[in-house]
Amino acid sequence: MWWFMTTPVHIIGGGLAGCEAAWQLAQTGVPVVLHEMRPHRPTPAHQGAGLAELVCSNSLRSDDADANAVGLLHEEMRRAGSLILAQADAHRVPAGGALAVDREGFSAAVEAALAAHPAVTIVREEIAGLPPEDWDSVIIASGPLTSPALADALRGVTGEDSLAFFDAIAPIVHKDSIDFSKAWFQSRYDKGQGSDYINCPLSRDEYETFIDSLLAAETTSYHEWEKDTPYFEGCLPIEVMAARGRETLAFGPMKPVGLTNPNGPKPHAVVQLRQDNALGSLYNMVGFQTKLRHGEQARIFRLIPGLSAAEFARLGGLHRNTFVNGPKVLDPVLRLRHHMRLRLAGQLTGCEGYVESAAIGLLAGRFAAAERLGRTPVAPPLTTAMGALLGHVTGLGNPETYQPMNVNFGLFPPPPERDANGKRVKGRERKRLYAERARVDLGSWLDSGGGLGA
Repeated sequence: MWWFMTTPVHIIGGGLAGCEAAWQLAQTGVPVVLHEMRPHRPTPAHQGAGLAELVCSNSLRSDDADANAVGLLHEEMRRAGSLILAQADAHRVPAGGALAVDREGFSAAVEAALAAHPAVTIVREEIAGLPPEDWDSVIIASGPLTSPALADALRGVTGEDSLAFFDAIAPIVHKDSIDFSKAWFQSRYDKGQGSDYINCPLSRDEYETFIDSLLAAETTSYHEWEKDTPYFEGCLPIEVMAARGRETLAFGPMKPVGLTNPNGPKPHAVVQLRQDNALGSLYNMVGFQTKLRHGEQARIFRLIPGLSAAEFARLGGLHRNTFVNGPKVLDPVLRLRHHMRLRLAGQLTGCEGYVESAAIGLLAGRFAAAERLGRTPVAPPLTTAMGALLGHVTGLGNPETYQPMNVNFGLFPPPPERDANGKRVKGRERKRLYAERARVDLGSWLDSGGGLGA
């Protein structure tokens, strides 16, 4: 076939970014060799060997493209032919205004699509250290759990230590073990289908007992090399949040606003659980990332009304994420500045989140395809969600204080502050202006090749 006339691009890592990059390359006819070390070398957080496994939550977060930057990113990726978004839509489970998926169905479908593509070869092996010199185009998308050998090699070529933070995993509960005489179905403010979450209410006294137990609980110990690693603020363990103030959780993941309790009085706090699989038999505890020991987790979480007999399909955990100082070491099209054959993608670049990782993978794949086809890669405009995210990881972030970032409107150039009548535009209307401008500018980028150059 004609695509075999072109030398392949090698991709290291079969997570969301690597899979998306492989798909984008293959769709242009450029052959791809996708290297994934599992199952030969497991990681501390993955459960299986499937490509595109969702390790933490099953949520790709808000799907609101008019008022939320991640929802806008969803829309842009759909328009750009994203495999990850296509399979997320195909394996969607109820989650209010969020896009959540059946983990196993989603992962299996992504892997099946890549395995069936004639331009993609999947190789199960670890790339220990830098890839061979004769691989002239490589995308390293090994993710936050990059193997030590490859991480050490990257530190060597970037000339500085990689930064790191902790990311946490929330527990998953069997639905049939939840007591619905106390819990009820409802989405906050009745969004989505209005009944997408299971809600477990706590009175003030129950909340205080829960916080006391949480603060006194034993956590798992750190390795010596983990002790000074900062947490990512968007994914703090619940015990860390509780230590910052007794009401922190009640104003955070356990906030009761937008919910009405049909089984009793207005609660002081609410634990929400979101559907985790297509069968609706598993639910994950929203915002309940934790480093508590497993025995402590089961004991303390069963203090929550509705979960007194909870059976856990998976308890929470915590792992270290590794990333490079993107603004310092990456060029505008994701290549290492001093090793241009190597391109990074996904969380390794310092973006945070499933969708953000896949978006950077999408761009890396398109940029690599452009080069392989003898063209000049073209980055999306900064006014788009993909362009704003790319800008953050390749130059607009401050290299002195660089930390992982979810996509947000603060990364975009601001739109006009006033409308045509001189009225100041605020709130949701201002977010709509970001989205409208992004749609127009993304359309122009896609019409001109979508990063593939001329």
